[in-house]
Amino acid sequence: MPVVLVVGPRACGKTTTALRRARSVVRLDREAETVAFRADPDSVLARLPEPVLLDEWQTTPGILGAIKRAVDSKPVPNRFLITGSVRADLEAQGWPLTGRAVRVAMYGLVGRELHGDASAEPVLDRLAARGVDALSVPDDPPDLGGYVERAVRGGFPEAALAASDALAQQWLDSYIEQVVTRDAELVDGGRDPQRLRRYLETLCLHTAGVVESKALYDAAGINRKTAAAYDRLLGNLMIVEETPAWWTNRLKRLVRSPKRYVVDPAIAATVLRLDVAGVLRDGDVLGRLLDTYVMAQLRAELPVCRSRPRLHHLRVEQGRHEVDVIVELGGGRVVAFEVKASSAPRSGDAVHLRWLRDQLGDRFVGGVVLHTGPRMYRIDERIVAAPICALWG
Repeated sequence: MPVVLVVGPRACGKTTTALRRARSVVRLDREAETVAFRADPDSVLARLPEPVLLDEWQTTPGILGAIKRAVDSKPVPNRFLITGSVRADLEAQGWPLTGRAVRVAMYGLVGRELHGDASAEPVLDRLAARGVDALSVPDDPPDLGGYVERAVRGGFPEAALAASDALAQQWLDSYIEQVVTRDAELVDGGRDPQRLRRYLETLCLHTAGVVESKALYDAAGINRKTAAAYDRLLGNLMIVEETPAWWTNRLKRLVRSPKRYVVDPAIAATVLRLDVAGVLRDGDVLGRLLDTYVMAQLRAELPVCRSRPRLHHLRVEQGRHEVDVIVELGGGRVVAFEVKASSAPRSGDAVHLRWLRDQLGDRFVGGVVLHTGPRMYRIDERIVAAPICALWG
């Protein structure tokens, strides 16, 4: 493709990855490099060896028009890599790169990169092709404490690969401070950092939950208008994302509200000032953090999956049936996940998966109860219990 636009949370590794593919690098957050592009972007671009990496494009949005003109005059592959930390490209009026750029969302490191085989086939593609029999367990699976340790470290490379827990925590504390002050000011100036932090803390307490907006902004002590602005801001910074509710006309009385997630469990643990011991002492936070950790593993794989999956959640009115993660494949086929803090889930833990299977019939590819124990075993037809690490086994 002529242009690849890589977007994601700040410090997730976009620039480091793109540098491996580029011959020229322009850092648009440096004033010295930005001046020439503001004066005559077409002339400057034409003189750079390609592929050209344009880092932090959102600081100089006028560069996008120059890229459009360059591609229109010479539509050949491998010309420009564009990286940025906000999702404003989806909201921009008159976005100039429609039909010219491929947009790739990038997140932090996942278990397949940190503990498994990064070149292996994505787990969602394996499940789509072969069902639950495609899962396998690594030789040395973590226990509950091990999963919490990994969730608290998260996937941001600087924290995930830090030499010690103390260094990782110091980096994460600094990251959150910069997000609610500097980054928030750049994207949407005039926001009160203390109120924004308070609202982010409320979202972290309810990560992986379906919560009414009013309950969130009342808990944070802000009004509806301010909460809507903070939601938009944190969404553009790709710190918080919503997973839409799954819908099908085969099922009745489905809740349409989205499920809110902090994109990395380490953000939640840092904002709430919880270490591993603190998470293990709080059953509600433990469940939410594990769910957020699992979603982070799955979300990051979406751009590289050939099966083109979409992530949803499912909830029936009054909570009669809930499924943590619904993976919708082509043709309306479905893979479903439940996440449990238990080390040995029983048949009753699959009751919602069993109900969904019976409702969907052949469209139900398989169901997985993800748990913190060491073994994988069959619970029912097309339903297995598997350790969380089976996502990268």
